[in-house]
Amino acid sequence: MKAVKYFIAMILTGFCLYSCQAPKTINLSGEWGFALDSKDEGIDKQWYNTSLSDKIHLPGSLQEQGYGFDVDVHTPWTGTIVDKAWYIAPEYAKYREKGNAKVPFWLNPDKHYVGVAWYQREIQIPGNWKGKSVWLELERTHWETTLFVDGNEVGHLHSLSTPHRYTLKDLAPGKHTVTLRVDNRVHIPVGINAHSVSDHTQSNWNGVVGNLSLTTKPAIYIDDVQVYPDVQYKKAEVRVHLKGDGTPGKGTLSLQLETLTGEGIGAPVSMDFDMQKHNPELTAVVEGADNLLLWSEYHPNLYRIKTTVKVKGESDIRYTQFGFREFKKAGTRFQVNGQPIFLRGTLECCIFPLTGYPAMDKSYWAKIYGTAKSFGLNHLRFHSWCPPEVAFSVADSMGVYLQIECATWATVGDGTPLDQWIYEESDRILKEYGNHPSFCMLASGNEPHGKNQVAYLSTLVEHWKQNDNRRVYTSAACWPYVENADYWSTLNPRIETGGGGLKNVLNAQPPRTDYDWREIIRKDMPTVSHEIGQWCVYPNFEEIKKYTGVLKAKNFEIFRDMLEESHLGDLSKAFLFASGKLQTLCYKAEIEAAFRTPGFAGFQLLDLHDFPGQGSALVGVLDPFWDTKGYVTGEEYSRFCNQTVPLARFPKMVWENNEILKAAVEVAHFGDQPLTGATVTWTLTDGKGGLLGKGSFAKETIPLDNCTEVGNIELPLRFVEGAKQLTVSVAIEGTSFQNQWNIWVYPAKKEVINSQPFIAVKWSDAIIDRLNKGESVLLMSPKGSIRPEKGGNIPVTFSSIFWNTAWFSNHAPHTLGIYCDPKHPALGSFPNEGFSDYQWWDIVSNCDAIAMQDFPADFRPVVHLIDDWFKNRKLGILFEAKVGNGKLMVCSADLQNDLSHRPAAAQFRQSILEYMASANFKPAQELDPQLIKNLFSQR
Repeated sequence: MKAVKYFIAMILTGFCLYSCQAPKTINLSGEWGFALDSKDEGIDKQWYNTSLSDKIHLPGSLQEQGYGFDVDVHTPWTGTIVDKAWYIAPEYAKYREKGNAKVPFWLNPDKHYVGVAWYQREIQIPGNWKGKSVWLELERTHWETTLFVDGNEVGHLHSLSTPHRYTLKDLAPGKHTVTLRVDNRVHIPVGINAHSVSDHTQSNWNGVVGNLSLTTKPAIYIDDVQVYPDVQYKKAEVRVHLKGDGTPGKGTLSLQLETLTGEGIGAPVSMDFDMQKHNPELTAVVEGADNLLLWSEYHPNLYRIKTTVKVKGESDIRYTQFGFREFKKAGTRFQVNGQPIFLRGTLECCIFPLTGYPAMDKSYWAKIYGTAKSFGLNHLRFHSWCPPEVAFSVADSMGVYLQIECATWATVGDGTPLDQWIYEESDRILKEYGNHPSFCMLASGNEPHGKNQVAYLSTLVEHWKQNDNRRVYTSAACWPYVENADYWSTLNPRIETGGGGLKNVLNAQPPRTDYDWREIIRKDMPTVSHEIGQWCVYPNFEEIKKYTGVLKAKNFEIFRDMLEESHLGDLSKAFLFASGKLQTLCYKAEIEAAFRTPGFAGFQLLDLHDFPGQGSALVGVLDPFWDTKGYVTGEEYSRFCNQTVPLARFPKMVWENNEILKAAVEVAHFGDQPLTGATVTWTLTDGKGGLLGKGSFAKETIPLDNCTEVGNIELPLRFVEGAKQLTVSVAIEGTSFQNQWNIWVYPAKKEVINSQPFIAVKWSDAIIDRLNKGESVLLMSPKGSIRPEKGGNIPVTFSSIFWNTAWFSNHAPHTLGIYCDPKHPALGSFPNEGFSDYQWWDIVSNCDAIAMQDFPADFRPVVHLIDDWFKNRKLGILFEAKVGNGKLMVCSADLQNDLSHRPAAAQFRQSILEYMASANFKPAQELDPQLIKNLFSQR
């Protein structure tokens, strides 16, 4: 509780510091005049000289206040739509109808608008502002602004990341009219998929959503303060940039290091200056004290510099919050204040469904960071955008490492206006947010294109490094590699790189946990794995009711309708839970592989929470609101994703009871300090909590590193009777750090079944004859037997869907794991929990999907395959039915070949045969034999 109160206090204090700097300010929030300019005729018709009759509230967007156009097939979306099915496919026809438009590829706004809008209000300049410079600040505009005062154009700005600030000169006291033209068209080619502008995530909104204010300044004022801390010697170099109205004058600059509550630390520093030197930058060193506290994820200690400028009796004061923090590369690692860290990151892709624009309140950012930390993370990457000031302030107070990007996902280096804009935008970002200790990493944007990108980005990186050494820099997220970068962001050290599909390690090799990426990462700089995961889960239709703001989950409404049309609507929650458990297992595999890689710098997940665009990428264990979906908690997730993670390298996950269980145990530890006098314990337990084996390893020191070996598990399994799902747990004694893995142990020698059914591998008249005679038949069709149109063309494998099939043009696989009743008697000797775990790998890797759309509406398979949410077909791999006078079991997995080397498949077969030989084999569902015959290819 004390820690929570501390964080809240730091957030409130930091926010106050940044919002209370202005000595004399007029708040412009409230009602403004308004007009849409869809024909872009306002300039020609001089709307800046007319009174705008409509009304709107700022801060805010026009879309959230009901302005814009209804969505239809002609809506000019900002973002690539890969799958065009919505525009042409019959199944989407009703969702293209006027008044019922619903698109499946992202969240749907009620109103959409791309173009020019005008905002206007009257301001009153106080008498004591006479002759002074006035700033108009517009925080977080979208996008380009042009300002007019009393009909005269003041200027034009186009930053996506920093406030638009206009200097208003020679404003006489009294009333004036401010008219603002905002244009959210993409004039500078930052990329229509960049999250700074795209409908894929935040929406391409129009408005101003942050601070709107007028501020007066003295004739000579503080334009900028940048603090460069020296953590070794506990001091800081402070660079102060002054501006003025051109009036010559001498003045005094004073600097004081303070706590956030204003308590002075050390002696103040003063220096005189002469403004004859045009807009000078003054530099001074502020000495700290030996007991100054450093900033890190574990100790987010903050200080401030009080800067005072006095000229001719007038003063300007600014408070600048910062932390004593050094973030740098050291070999293949990052270090914070000289200690190695491991980045455990996720993306924030500008996903704010209620508003359609970034959160501007500290409480929501505290929720984002707090949730991320509760799932074991310490890092966020802002994919192709830069968050507002409040996001940095809260991250400072909570100890989160941020990667910022310059709002692009585009072609660079080809001489377009974007090339110069990136330089300017990055300079603005560094000036505006550079003092924040949480701002640790900078990249130009996401996955750039262009034949000249390497040369261009190399020069850009050098520009950053020469001007600001307070963080690390790379060319862009994912590529290209440039030699002068501080780190390499690449997609290679992850399970699925976007082209592997059925060939990645989860799908092409039997389950194990002893692989890593040591041969892939660079040896000359830190490597950060780009967008690892992207494992999908079935939609949570309960989520629909949460979308009460600008963006609605009408895509989910389409998917729900399709599921109900397949007569599976009652299984939506079961599909969510089962696919969520598989998704979590895939993320566990990803993250543990990263921790097993020696010298690795860290990873960036895509994602901890859902990505609503690009075809609806349901890749999060959390929804877009950062809320749980109910199948994994932060406590469970942080067992394999945390500052300290026990690991076990299993050569396989499925064993027989004539083998010796073996695993090498190690620890990845990146806490505040090394662990000394540690004892690492392991246990083997059954499903009832019974202890079957245990051991421990003493380790004098566990350093700040990964791949620290602590011992080996070796346990003969001959004592295991029957088929069992067991759990291996590894823990560090006296701490909360523990991890666990399910394994399966099957009898090496199967029990003899005396009353076996007739077994066939191909549908034939002989099967019908036996069924008509009242016999039991097991039909085990080999992979490739099911007709393409009956499911044979559906790519099935173990892992969940990668990203989604709409964006990656039906990239395999197309299923989300299995769902079944774990207590079904057919599975009595095949221990399972009703969802995919590693014991199912062999079965689903060697099966066809069976599509049962032609079966009776209420027919259900014993083992479902969960279909892609764009199709929602009734799929399965095992079903039973009464056929004629007999009883039939159909399995589309290979349960015939090489079973001596396939223990899970052999045990699955054994379980089915035991069931069919028992009195429990009484299928309740009846099928016409022609329906079954129609499933199979005739060979």
